[in-house]
Amino acid sequence: MRWLWWLPVLLLVQACSSDPEPVPEPLAPSYQIEGKASFYGQPHHGRKTANGERFDKNALTAAHKTLPFGSLVRVTNLNNQRSVVVRINDRGPYARGRVIDLSEQAARELNMLRAGVAPVRLELLE
Repeated sequence: MRWLWWLPVLLLVQACSSDPEPVPEPLAPSYQIEGKASFYGQPHHGRKTANGERFDKNALTAAHKTLPFGSLVRVTNLNNQRSVVVRINDRGPYARGRVIDLSEQAARELNMLRAGVAPVRLELLE
Protein backbone atom coordinates (compact mmCIF):
# COMPACT_ATOMS: atom_id res chain seq x y z
CA MET A 1 0.00 0.00 0.00
CA ARG A 2 2.95 2.36 0.50
CA TRP A 3 3.57 2.47 -3.27
CA LEU A 4 0.00 3.62 -4.15
CA TRP A 5 0.88 7.27 -3.57
CA TRP A 6 3.18 7.01 -6.63
CA LEU A 7 0.33 6.06 -8.97
CA PRO A 8 -0.94 9.64 -9.60
CA VAL A 9 2.63 10.83 -10.11
CA LEU A 10 3.31 8.07 -12.65
CA LEU A 11 0.11 8.87 -14.54
CA LEU A 12 0.99 12.55 -14.66
CA VAL A 13 4.52 11.84 -15.90
CA GLN A 14 3.17 9.48 -18.56
CA ALA A 15 0.59 12.04 -19.73
CA CYS A 16 3.20 14.78 -20.01
CA SER A 17 5.75 12.67 -21.82
CA SER A 18 3.46 11.07 -24.38
CA ASP A 19 3.52 12.39 -27.92
CA PRO A 20 0.91 15.05 -28.66
CA GLU A 21 -1.86 14.17 -31.06
CA PRO A 22 -0.77 14.70 -34.64
CA VAL A 23 -2.16 17.82 -36.28
CA PRO A 24 -4.20 16.82 -39.35
CA GLU A 25 -2.96 18.19 -42.64
CA PRO A 26 -5.34 20.45 -44.56
CA LEU A 27 -7.41 18.55 -47.06
CA ALA A 28 -6.53 18.97 -50.70
CA PRO A 29 -9.36 20.08 -52.95
CA SER A 30 -11.37 17.08 -54.08
CA TYR A 31 -11.15 18.29 -57.66
CA GLN A 32 -8.38 20.41 -59.11
CA ILE A 33 -7.47 20.86 -62.75
CA GLU A 34 -5.68 23.37 -64.96
CA GLY A 35 -6.66 24.30 -68.48
CA LYS A 36 -8.12 27.11 -70.55
CA ALA A 37 -11.20 29.13 -69.70
CA SER A 38 -13.40 31.15 -72.00
CA PHE A 39 -16.52 33.19 -71.33
CA TYR A 40 -19.95 33.82 -72.76
CA GLY A 41 -22.09 36.91 -72.37
CA GLN A 42 -24.64 39.07 -74.21
CA PRO A 43 -25.71 36.65 -76.99
CA HIS A 44 -26.73 34.11 -74.31
CA HIS A 45 -28.12 36.59 -71.73
CA GLY A 46 -31.64 35.55 -70.69
CA ARG A 47 -31.56 32.12 -72.36
CA LYS A 48 -32.17 28.99 -70.31
CA THR A 49 -29.12 27.19 -68.94
CA ALA A 50 -28.84 23.41 -68.67
CA ASN A 51 -30.19 23.48 -65.08
CA GLY A 52 -33.28 25.44 -66.18
CA GLU A 53 -32.48 28.89 -64.83
CA ARG A 54 -31.98 31.94 -67.03
CA PHE A 55 -28.40 32.87 -67.88
CA ASP A 56 -27.34 36.17 -66.34
CA LYS A 57 -24.12 37.53 -67.81
CA ASN A 58 -23.70 39.65 -64.64
CA ALA A 59 -23.85 36.69 -62.22
CA LEU A 60 -20.85 34.68 -61.05
CA THR A 61 -21.77 31.44 -62.81
CA ALA A 62 -20.09 29.00 -65.18
CA ALA A 63 -20.54 26.00 -67.43
CA HIS A 64 -18.66 22.76 -66.80
CA LYS A 65 -19.02 19.41 -68.54
CA THR A 66 -19.34 17.12 -65.51
CA LEU A 67 -19.46 18.94 -62.16
CA PRO A 68 -22.90 18.86 -60.48
CA PHE A 69 -25.13 21.90 -60.80
CA GLY A 70 -24.74 24.15 -57.79
CA SER A 71 -21.08 23.25 -57.25
CA LEU A 72 -18.90 26.14 -56.15
CA VAL A 73 -15.57 26.38 -57.95
CA ARG A 74 -12.66 28.73 -57.33
CA VAL A 75 -11.22 29.78 -60.68
CA THR A 76 -7.74 31.34 -60.66
CA ASN A 77 -6.34 33.13 -63.70
CA LEU A 78 -2.78 31.80 -63.91
CA ASN A 79 -1.62 34.91 -65.82
CA ASN A 80 -2.36 37.32 -62.96
CA GLN A 81 -3.36 35.12 -59.94
CA ARG A 82 -6.79 36.77 -59.68
CA SER A 83 -9.50 34.42 -58.38
CA VAL A 84 -13.27 34.26 -58.38
CA VAL A 85 -15.76 31.74 -57.00
CA VAL A 86 -18.45 30.69 -59.47
CA ARG A 87 -21.50 28.43 -59.26
CA ILE A 88 -21.96 25.77 -61.93
CA ASN A 89 -25.35 26.17 -63.61
CA ASP A 90 -24.72 25.13 -67.22
CA ARG A 91 -22.98 22.52 -69.36
CA GLY A 92 -20.00 23.15 -71.58
CA PRO A 93 -17.62 24.34 -72.82
CA TYR A 94 -17.82 22.68 -76.17
CA ALA A 95 -14.69 24.26 -77.65
CA ARG A 96 -11.77 21.86 -77.71
CA GLY A 97 -9.17 22.31 -74.97
CA ARG A 98 -11.38 24.38 -72.64
CA VAL A 99 -12.18 23.29 -69.08
CA ILE A 100 -14.76 25.94 -68.13
CA ASP A 101 -16.95 28.64 -69.67
CA LEU A 102 -17.40 31.63 -67.37
CA SER A 103 -20.07 34.28 -67.26
CA GLU A 104 -19.02 37.71 -68.50
CA GLN A 105 -18.88 39.04 -64.93
CA ALA A 106 -16.60 36.21 -63.77
CA ALA A 107 -14.31 36.85 -66.75
CA ARG A 108 -14.31 40.56 -65.88
CA GLU A 109 -13.21 39.81 -62.30
CA LEU A 110 -10.40 37.60 -63.63
CA ASN A 111 -9.36 40.40 -66.01
CA MET A 112 -9.64 38.17 -69.07
CA LEU A 113 -12.30 39.97 -71.14
CA ARG A 114 -9.85 41.39 -73.66
CA ALA A 115 -7.97 38.11 -74.16
CA GLY A 116 -11.15 36.01 -74.31
CA VAL A 117 -9.30 32.87 -73.21
CA ALA A 118 -6.95 32.44 -70.26
CA PRO A 119 -5.07 29.63 -68.50
CA VAL A 120 -6.83 28.83 -65.22
CA ARG A 121 -6.83 26.48 -62.26
CA LEU A 122 -10.16 25.12 -61.01
CA GLU A 123 -10.66 24.02 -57.40
CA LEU A 124 -13.92 22.49 -56.26
CA LEU A 125 -15.00 24.01 -52.94
CA GLU A 126 -16.87 21.82 -50.46
